Amino acid sequence: MLLVAIHSILVGICLIVSPVSFLEKLGFFMEEKFFAAQGGVFHIVVSIAYLMAATNRPEKKAFVIFSFSAKFIATLFLFAYYLFVSPVLLVLLSGIGDLIMGIVIFVLFRLVWKRVQ
Repeated sequence: MLLVAIHSILVGICLIVSPVSFLEKLGFFMEEKFFAAQGGVFHIVVSIAYLMAATNRPEKKAFVIFSFSAKFIATLFLFAYYLFVSPVLLVLLSGIGDLIMGIVIFVLFRLVWKRVQ
């Protein structure tokens, strides 16, 4: 969970500080940077929940469930965006990355939670 939180913090910072010209080189075309910055702030906010889930205490179960749910919902969004809106390679790679993180969180959650109960 700590690695997932670090990933989200770094993505958030990159979205906030990257100039529009850099984002356009990645395949994202925009006139206004507001939504990229907003997405960056969202990534940082979500990373707080990931950090809370990383404590591995039974009362944090809801944060772990939130974490893999967020990754699977992000996967659906990213794949749908890639397929139906704009085939940007970074979007597809982000979807694959979120899918892998979601699966790892879910599998580890199942393994750890069985031991805790």
